[in-house]
Amino acid sequence: MQTLQWIYCPVCGNKTRLQIRTDTELKNFPLFCPKCKQENLIDVKELSITVIRKTE
Repeated sequence: MQTLQWIYCPVCGNKTRLQIRTDTELKNFPLFCPKCKQENLIDVKELSITVIRKTE
C-alpha cells in the first residue's frame, strides 16, 4: 500500500485539496489554497515538497 500525505499551503499552513503518494513527482505545479486564495509553484519528489515561488 502506498503512503498518502496531504499537501499543506506554504503561506497559511492549511490543508489543500491534494494528496501525494510516495511515487508522485511534480515540477512547477501551481498549488492553489482554497482558504487564503493564493497560488504557489511547488516541486514534489518522494514526498519532499519544495516551494519555487511563494506569493504573499
